[in-house]
Amino acid sequence: MEQFRFIQNIQDWADQYPWLEMLSSLSIVIAVAFIANLFAKQVVVRGIRKLISKLPFANNTIFAEHSVIRRIANIVPAIVIMNGISTVPHLSDKVQTFVQMGAQAFIFLTIALALGELLNIFNLIYQRNPKSRNKPIKGYLQLVKLLIFIVCGLMILGTFLKKDVFTLLAGFGAMAAVLMLVFQNTILSLVASVQISSYDMVRIGDWIEMPSLNADGDVIDMSLHTVTVQNFDKTVTTIPTNKLVTDTFKNWRGMQEAGARRIKRSIHIDQSSVHFMSEEEQTKLKNFILLDHYLNTKTEELVKFNQQLQHNSQYNQRRLTNLGTFRAYLEFYLQQHPGITKDFSLMVRQLQPTSEGLPLEIYAFTNTTVWTEYENIQSDIMDHVLAIIPEFGLKVYQAPSGSDFKEVFTAPASPIIT
Repeated sequence: MEQFRFIQNIQDWADQYPWLEMLSSLSIVIAVAFIANLFAKQVVVRGIRKLISKLPFANNTIFAEHSVIRRIANIVPAIVIMNGISTVPHLSDKVQTFVQMGAQAFIFLTIALALGELLNIFNLIYQRNPKSRNKPIKGYLQLVKLLIFIVCGLMILGTFLKKDVFTLLAGFGAMAAVLMLVFQNTILSLVASVQISSYDMVRIGDWIEMPSLNADGDVIDMSLHTVTVQNFDKTVTTIPTNKLVTDTFKNWRGMQEAGARRIKRSIHIDQSSVHFMSEEEQTKLKNFILLDHYLNTKTEELVKFNQQLQHNSQYNQRRLTNLGTFRAYLEFYLQQHPGITKDFSLMVRQLQPTSEGLPLEIYAFTNTTVWTEYENIQSDIMDHVLAIIPEFGLKVYQAPSGSDFKEVFTAPASPIIT
């Protein structure tokens, strides 16, 4: 009886201080929520992680970076507080309702964040598939995330307004035009992403060139709103996704898949150095292994042609020129070059003469797409062309430089003979 009387005395004393009873009860609820959170993260989460790590398809690194289970475990203390706040005495109904709505909103937000992390894990696992370079899904997953957070925001808003989500959606129907304006870029980017994926316009790893946006490099990321390009100077250019549909750009993927890269370089010949070849010049050029067969065959062809002419004068006859012989030499040289592929077009052609000379263009394809190897092959060919031109009696056109004028004006004057 004395024990019951002692307890009754404590209760009577506590009734005199209602705030003390409220604080003690609130402390108990918070302590229980803390213990439940500790138990969920230290016991349940660790147990589930060990169970997942034993699965054959699980990746410990990915699950460590994106902890979905740990986020879901945050729901446990929120549930304890949401249900336990109603047991706290002397607490106003408005405070209880506000705390419950806050806990419920926290649960909705936590679930939305957990689903977002789950989509990130799915994207990382999908990117390990080689086919993901051709069909990236990051943009679509970002759209799903956006929808999830929109629904989460509506549920949180409905919780505080004490209205159903469908009622809010019906009210937002009248704001469709405003929403279309707000999410205009998102809608355009979604349509562009579908078009890019359907027509296989761009893949991750493609080399694209878009001068209007200063982009010239490899595509390293494709999302819903942007395509990230790492330029060759190691800078990064961010391109809006819809720009790849509305604006023009160059994709070098075809060159990489073909395994060959084009050489299209011209050298300007001084037209005054073009002339018919003499017998001595032909004899000299026959020492070139590549030209021996060509000169013999061409000479026989011209002799037969000239014999058929009615007027056998030197002006009516066809004769070998140093420029034609040089062009034939370059074709033979390119055909024998180990860095030039024979599976694509190969020619040496003349372009329209200009005031800067006669352009002689080399049009061929290297058998590699590696940038450094391509430049080395191209440079070696042009080096050889410039070095061999004087052997054919040709000159390369070059605008007069300062040193040329200096030689003219500093040369000693010739004596005047009277």
